[in-house]
Amino acid sequence: MDKELENILHRENITLAPIKKRATAFFIDEMLLSILLIVALWDSFTNAQTMEEMINLTNSFVLEYMAMKIIYQAFFVMQYGATLGKIIMKIRVIEIQTLVNPTFTISLNRAIFRVISEMLFYLGFLWGMLDKSRQAWHDKTAKTLVVNV
Repeated sequence: MDKELENILHRENITLAPIKKRATAFFIDEMLLSILLIVALWDSFTNAQTMEEMINLTNSFVLEYMAMKIIYQAFFVMQYGATLGKIIMKIRVIEIQTLVNPTFTISLNRAIFRVISEMLFYLGFLWGMLDKSRQAWHDKTAKTLVVNV
């Protein structure tokens, strides 16, 4: 993290969210979205006779699930600065330049690159664990930080 950003965060009394809080928020969001998908496909799941049919059913909705994740992430981050998981964990996303909730464009960028990072074996998330400013790839591309509330 550069000194100027560090000074701004210190002056505004803003602290970066710990990785543990971010990981817990991620887990909460993934569980909520998975439950939503199961509820939406409940009739199809109950009609599946074998585990293979269930897996094929799940695989047939991968694009819809990714779209649902992008919409969820973009909407909540733009509207509230946080997803439900982040709200529960008392952390939020801010734009580096303005220190406020990201705009629609920035939230959408962040959500898309978040899903891309997931598809690439979560390497972007690993990057965030090793990065001094705790920015995953989706934070880097959107110029955002995840901070404590």
